[in-house]
Amino acid sequence: MDPTSEQLLWMYRTMVEIREYEETMVKVYLEGKLPPHIQKGLAFDIGGGPVPGEMHLAAGQEPVAVGVCAHLRKEDTVVGAHRPHHFAIAKGVPLDAMTAEMFGKATGLGRGKGGHMHLFDPEHKFSCSGIVGASMPPACGAALAAKKRGTDHVAVAFFGEGATNQGAFHESLNLAAVWRLPVIFVCEDNKYAISVEKTDSTSIEWNADRAAGYGMPGVRVPENDAIAVYRAAGEAVARARRGDGPTLIEVKTDRYLGHFQGDPETYRPKGEADTLRRHDPIPRLAAFLKEGNLINETGLQAIAQEARQRVADAYDFGRRSPYPEPRDALLHVFV
Repeated sequence: MDPTSEQLLWMYRTMVEIREYEETMVKVYLEGKLPPHIQKGLAFDIGGGPVPGEMHLAAGQEPVAVGVCAHLRKEDTVVGAHRPHHFAIAKGVPLDAMTAEMFGKATGLGRGKGGHMHLFDPEHKFSCSGIVGASMPPACGAALAAKKRGTDHVAVAFFGEGATNQGAFHESLNLAAVWRLPVIFVCEDNKYAISVEKTDSTSIEWNADRAAGYGMPGVRVPENDAIAVYRAAGEAVARARRGDGPTLIEVKTDRYLGHFQGDPETYRPKGEADTLRRHDPIPRLAAFLKEGNLINETGLQAIAQEARQRVADAYDFGRRSPYPEPRDALLHVFV
């Protein structure tokens, strides 16, 4: 199954927007976190600046989000991990409300109470969690609800390769297979579980091979390419909609930035990120579009400019929005 021209252009626009969003956050996040004069012994202030707390960015991993979400409808459920922005953007979560949430503002998705690892948008059926492996059980729950209601809606759980060694991974795959749930498990293999290489933590080369132990298809996507992901996800989503059960997909993708912003990345070989960027999937898809006469250079530039404007507007909205009132601290919480 190959993407249509419209889908190809959507994937490209969305990848450009995701990259612009993440690279803008690199700069915004550092505001107020570094001392005015870097001196030995002065600490990185993780609580400083307009966006406090940890920040996990997905520059380089855009193909996974767009290749899967190109097949989804608004009614389908997506559950992301602690590195969630690319999935949220691809699923249609509004940029302004998502950004305001990271700024801790009252106009955010969670009224500023969740932050970047806890983005919830019931309208677009999107959520995420900072707990490793926590995307899979809720996705199974959404898939079970869809099945009981007699719909053809599907659920997708995104997670990193480090999560495949959590109990939730094995429990979720087993349950999904036993109940033939319409769920797609998508593993982003970016080589590192925080700072631990996959070869040091996982006994097999491809986690997709583990699917055989649960009686479901396991699909490998060995290249960080949006079209390759689209093809793999197409059959998995179609299989789920038919009622034929779950699929596990593993994509070899690239993480250009640290596990979190401020990560010294001493565990990575020197120059590794620069080497990975030579195979950037965004220019690759742009070249494919141009070769197919689907767009020209002027069109590509227009897409880039539109993405810059949308992202700039979202960050401006986040900055200008009001903080919650102190009296709102006990609203919308369990007591």
